[in-house]
Amino acid sequence: MTADSAPAEDPHQGPAPNPLGHGPVLLLTGAKLADGRVVDVRISGDRIQAVGTVGSLGPLPALPGAPTTTTGARIDLSGYLLLPAPAEPHAHYDAAFSATLPTPPPETRTELVRRITEAALTSLGYGATAQRTHVRIGDVHGLGRLEAVLTARQALRGLADLQAVAMPRLLTGLAGADGRAQLRDALKLGATAAGGCPDLDPDPVGYAQVLLEAAREADCPVDLHTAATDPVSLARLTATLAPLRPRVTLGPCSALPPGGATVLATSGVRLVCLPQNGSCTGIEGPPPGLRPSLVRELTESRVPFAAGSGSLRDLANPAGRPDPLEAAYLLAGSGALSPDAAYEAVSNQARAALGLPLVRVDAGFPAELLAVRGDSLPGALAGGHSRLVVHSGRIVSRTSAVREFADTVALALPRQGSPG
Repeated sequence: MTADSAPAEDPHQGPAPNPLGHGPVLLLTGAKLADGRVVDVRISGDRIQAVGTVGSLGPLPALPGAPTTTTGARIDLSGYLLLPAPAEPHAHYDAAFSATLPTPPPETRTELVRRITEAALTSLGYGATAQRTHVRIGDVHGLGRLEAVLTARQALRGLADLQAVAMPRLLTGLAGADGRAQLRDALKLGATAAGGCPDLDPDPVGYAQVLLEAAREADCPVDLHTAATDPVSLARLTATLAPLRPRVTLGPCSALPPGGATVLATSGVRLVCLPQNGSCTGIEGPPPGLRPSLVRELTESRVPFAAGSGSLRDLANPAGRPDPLEAAYLLAGSGALSPDAAYEAVSNQARAALGLPLVRVDAGFPAELLAVRGDSLPGALAGGHSRLVVHSGRIVSRTSAVREFADTVALALPRQGSPG
């Protein structure tokens, strides 16, 4: 029997004051980076303070007249790969875990908050320290689902950053009057971005125009659903939103026909694709899947794109799970992207789609990190289950995978994530 435990924290080390005045201090030792280097990483507050060779980062310098102070906690990351933390750029937490619920599912405030919080924590456990969920507003939902997301967001402060995109169904004509009012109220209430699905409105361009005006008034980004089946309609849509670029994101665009990537290349918008099944609850109809050739076309056309999970065990994907490494694995395993480019799509490209700064394992960058059991990035994508997640310089989640075999096996047993 073998067990792969989480990285060990020195038991005698408790929280200690930071002599540099930047908040708690954390030392990560023996971590392997994607480029093969093995390093120690010192974190102060919410920033990476220093990266050096193993054993090179000693006690922090003291302030004049004060004694030298060691790090507040020391974590041994031997056998782990240390990466910029991934982000979840496209989720639907208000519908999460609803595939097995009765129809219609219970909509009590308590139940919604519980499911949304569970979904966000599940995503965090996989490594996503920043997350964006699309939330239905208007019609029978009113602002109830958004209020539940905002309640969960407040409860998750310090653990993960949660953004909310308000999604009205209709925005144009008399039928869209309620949606327009609800959208304005949602943005005032605290929604991060304006969104929805223009494809479901009788006037998709008019829908985009209403969103543009609301986003300008609230000084927020736009994040839209579209299947992108028609490049001409897509060009009109992106042209309408051009005054707001680069704060415009589209997704999942899984039905984009061959050659359609050129429209996106000249539009100045970002794309979020969903490798698990190519669709989500924001798009009606059966999921079309994400064809690998589309990813290659986007890459060749230099369209900035991220990858997300989409649905989490809802009717659009009853088996969906919010694991960024799985999204990266699907992109790399299909041959559409290299492992490095695939991980970039779920990390820094996803952060860019959320309007967040770049992360590198280097001094001065935000301390948003994921340590995953593995000897290389391809190895981590293939089977990195044990994980340690750092958000704002603090360990917020640990997952320890255990692998057991019958004791009749005579050979040495492999640990989770080890070669072979």
